[in-house]
Amino acid sequence: MKPLFYSDYLEGAHPYLLQVIQEANFEQNPGYGEDDYCKDAARRIREAFSVPDADVHFLEGGTQTNATVISSVLKPYQGVLCPDTAHIAVHETGAIEHIGHKTLTLKNNDGKISAAQIIDAVVGHYADANHEHVVQPGMVYISFPTELGTIYSRKELTEISAACRECKIPLFIDGARLGYGLMCSECDIEPSDLGKFADIFYVGGTKQGALFGEALVICNDAYKKDFRYNIKQNGGMMAKGWLLGLQFAALFTDNLYFSLSEHALAQAQKIRAAIKEKGLKLFGGSPTNQVFVELSLEQQERLAQFVGYEYWQKIDDGHGAVRLCTSWATTDEAIEILNNAIKTL
Repeated sequence: MKPLFYSDYLEGAHPYLLQVIQEANFEQNPGYGEDDYCKDAARRIREAFSVPDADVHFLEGGTQTNATVISSVLKPYQGVLCPDTAHIAVHETGAIEHIGHKTLTLKNNDGKISAAQIIDAVVGHYADANHEHVVQPGMVYISFPTELGTIYSRKELTEISAACRECKIPLFIDGARLGYGLMCSECDIEPSDLGKFADIFYVGGTKQGALFGEALVICNDAYKKDFRYNIKQNGGMMAKGWLLGLQFAALFTDNLYFSLSEHALAQAQKIRAAIKEKGLKLFGGSPTNQVFVELSLEQQERLAQFVGYEYWQKIDDGHGAVRLCTSWATTDEAIEILNNAIKTL
């Protein structure tokens, strides 16, 4: 079977997580995240991100997490500012609109938005004499890394956080691939910085070595009260919630979460090197585990003979961008097959 580079959640889970699940399989644990494993995982996450007073909740998946957070924060007449490439705007089947809110998209620059755009959107809303007839910006959503694999710098996040506070709206950071961003060589922020910038963020597990699950971290006291009601109402509260806590406790043992991230990043760098050596053009500025490359239609067809990839977008009539995504489990053998295929393009 040819190796697949469609996404970073194609494999199951890191063997250590499967081991701890197997060891705990016949234990009897309280349900709904009220077990000791969830408490231990929450403690480890608070320590890893230096947020001692944060509330930590465990949900099943990214879309559920995004929808739960946004529905809990916004008033019925409010929407969420986000890049026009944001996952909530393009890859969640209108989940935000389904819960009664609107994604208020801003034009992205390589997947990112700026503090100036946020201020302009909020100030512009209230400057409109008809603003009471228009959806009000109620929060800001960004992801780290972005949907295009790019990362915000410390300066950018500092400015965005300040803009949100100036506008009196919360900042929510989607961290489905958080480790891949934080461990990237171009990243100039530390895990301990996230709680300073964001009111709410989450630590991705599904794409980073867990079978499933995301760990939501609420830093701002204003959004903590009764949050579990929102989890339950939005279908994100697992009866066997201890399975989530168990996995995150394992991921945050002996730095496993971040070492798995480093592995994916190293494999992605090998792909970039092969692309550059072949003289092909990278698409966008992703330094993380998502590699985008411009290929002709003929090159796309040839590459598909050797590996699976995701077609990303059309560039012109004869060319398109494709995505090659590594993960915590990408093997050297898979990289060798891919890079040999690149040589033939």
